Amino acid sequence: MQFDSRQLAALSAILRLGSFEAAAGALGVTQSAISQRVKALEEQVGAVLVLRESPCRGTEAGIRLTAHAEAVALMEDQVSRDLGRAEPETGPVRVRIAVNADSLDTWFLAALEGHDGLAFDLVVDDESHSADWLRRGEVMAAVTDHARPVQGCDVHALGSLRYVACASPAFMERWFAGGVNAKTLARAPVMQFNEKDDLQANWVSTHFGKPVGQPPAHRVPSSTAFAAGTQHGLGWGMNPVPMVWRQLRRGHLVHLKEEAPLDVPLYWQVSRMLAPVLAPLTQAVRDKAGGALEGPDG
Repeated sequence: MQFDSRQLAALSAILRLGSFEAAAGALGVTQSAISQRVKALEEQVGAVLVLRESPCRGTEAGIRLTAHAEAVALMEDQVSRDLGRAEPETGPVRVRIAVNADSLDTWFLAALEGHDGLAFDLVVDDESHSADWLRRGEVMAAVTDHARPVQGCDVHALGSLRYVACASPAFMERWFAGGVNAKTLARAPVMQFNEKDDLQANWVSTHFGKPVGQPPAHRVPSSTAFAAGTQHGLGWGMNPVPMVWRQLRRGHLVHLKEEAPLDVPLYWQVSRMLAPVLAPLTQAVRDKAGGALEGPDG
């Protein structure tokens, strides 16, 4: 099945910008033209591609078709560059990547510097779930904790992001005056990034066995705010060392248990079809990870 490039561009713009009106403005056409292009594309594939909401959202078919269009655009751009026929006026090619929040806030952004001709679209999800975006064909690459390659993908070990269980001195005095143990951990408030975040529970199970109760949890879905909440005494939490080492050194945060880090191995998985085109990005990701993470396994 062949698709009209103008129709694909209209679909991609709607999902990226959230409305038919914004897509029309970005592409320099009327809103009616955008509607007609999407309608024609939906008729061709026999499925609804856009949920007409505010903002507009893509259906599963719409998201997959957009990802396909962006992958094709990336390969076409590379061919044009290889032939010396790149056309700057066509604008940057979008590259969609799934990445966990802690990597994004500590080391990953540095890897995106200097890739002219690419416009990055980052999807933030837990490292245990970011590979799902690859399986659904919704991203071109992902930072994940899955060592086994997703079908059709290449995988590169990056190293481990080291976490430490820490809290403010005042929090430690209030909740752990009698020591850190299963009983006190069952009462002390704990930080949690979101409902998918099981780092705190895993650390407790590793060092203290099965919890004897369910402590109150504060959900803070931002890595920097999570660390700030820990420092302000909201709860104890597992924080990435690159983010909190200064606070630990200055005594603004203290370890719950010395010499008890939790290392999370991370991997870069990239679509095998796009791997040659994205090779410079892959190398940059590996280089930046090498300077921020613990040594990769194997």
